[in-house]
Amino acid sequence: MQTLIKVGFWILVAYSGYCVVVFVMQRQVLFPRYRIRPPKTVHISHPEKIWLDTRGGKVEAWFFPPVPGAVPAPAVIFAHGNSELIDFWAQELKKFNELGLGVLMVEYPGYGRSEGNPSQESIAETFVTAYDALVVRREVDPSRIVLFGRSLGGGAICRLAALRPSAALILMSTFISTQSMAKKYLFPGLLIRDPFENISVVHSYSGPVLVIHGKQDEIVPYAHGLALSRAARHGKMLTYDCGHNDCPPNWDDFWKDIELFLHEAKITKRSGESG
Repeated sequence: MQTLIKVGFWILVAYSGYCVVVFVMQRQVLFPRYRIRPPKTVHISHPEKIWLDTRGGKVEAWFFPPVPGAVPAPAVIFAHGNSELIDFWAQELKKFNELGLGVLMVEYPGYGRSEGNPSQESIAETFVTAYDALVVRREVDPSRIVLFGRSLGGGAICRLAALRPSAALILMSTFISTQSMAKKYLFPGLLIRDPFENISVVHSYSGPVLVIHGKQDEIVPYAHGLALSRAARHGKMLTYDCGHNDCPPNWDDFWKDIELFLHEAKITKRSGESG
């Protein structure tokens, strides 16, 4: 009996030590900004660079205006994954311009060339600041703002959706919450400093929600995407045969799916339509 008590005691000590280490290190794991190197060059026409004033310092954002035509036009605000930078997405996301949308890519505090430290609070402040700067632009229709987040970016976008109005929500490879992710590592959810409660935001969101997830996702299980789509009042689920970092597996198919969703959500008109 005494042996069992001793074994249980040392297991408890080891687990407590593990929890202390994870609690202290969790933001370095969630926001691995120091391991990300910006590309030397970005092979794309230069975007309009915007510096957002936040309490933690200046944070960078890139804006690609909508193609000249019918204005004001809809616009998308994009939030990337935790091991990425806005630089990595500029080439691909300019496709939104071809669909008639402006594109605002917002960096996280402390990432890339931006000042500050990343946290749920500082990221929310940054994205609210970016949103407020976007909707007053003459070429942007504030009633047709689309919020798009990938992986951790889904958390950033859901926080923004809870604080500012938008016309549609797109979540790719996104988790229910960081607390639910912590269970994979036997870490108590109550000790999570940046919970990103995405599912509660999706549940209360009144607009259309598109959830995109890879069935073989090895980082954010597919079940998270299913749960988010089922929680949405007006949800649509797109399942791709891929993992986390190779999602989507086919960009041409992805953009066709996005174009259809934007049309169904009445954000854009399809080619050939008028009025």
